[in-house]
Amino acid sequence: MPTPERIEKVRGVLARRQADLRVVLENVTLAHNASAVMRTCDAAGVLKLDLVGPNPEVLRPNKAISTRADKWLEIAVHADPAACLGPLKKAGFEVLAAHLRRDSVPYTDIDFARPVALLFGSESEGVSAEALALADKVVGIPMLGMVQSLNLSVSVAVILYEALRQRTLKGYGERSRLPAAESERLQAKWLGLGEEP
Repeated sequence: MPTPERIEKVRGVLARRQADLRVVLENVTLAHNASAVMRTCDAAGVLKLDLVGPNPEVLRPNKAISTRADKWLEIAVHADPAACLGPLKKAGFEVLAAHLRRDSVPYTDIDFARPVALLFGSESEGVSAEALALADKVVGIPMLGMVQSLNLSVSVAVILYEALRQRTLKGYGERSRLPAAESERLQAKWLGLGEEP
């Protein structure tokens, strides 16, 4: 049976989960990177992580890296970009592809205080042409050195924490962003009273 302290902790975390801020990883091939992203998502209050690609099973969480953050995320797997991004766009999410190109909008110029799905591509190729065609905007992180990219999990962290900063200023952490039924379901799951975490 969970302790009162554990129940309070779970309720507090769920109250700050951002149901309308999602992360999508496309064709990521290194489980190490995916696990680090899971840890960052949990820390930044993201609830849902989408994995897109032909072999997402290779991204099984590395417990030492993710610190079991996958237990606190809702992870969905999709065969291709359209299967993931199409329903998100229909649900009112703006799809923002993190990708370096000339017309990329600096991530600091984006309003993250609305339904947003952040799309990140593979370590070697970035976001695919198919996924870019479905994106509403392409955003970038300024690169001032000789190297023109950051590690995947670092890129996710930089952009997510800007989104968290903006949402905190809007008071998003002060009231739950989850529908009551969803919050109750997750509370039961996380406390081991229902579905196993």
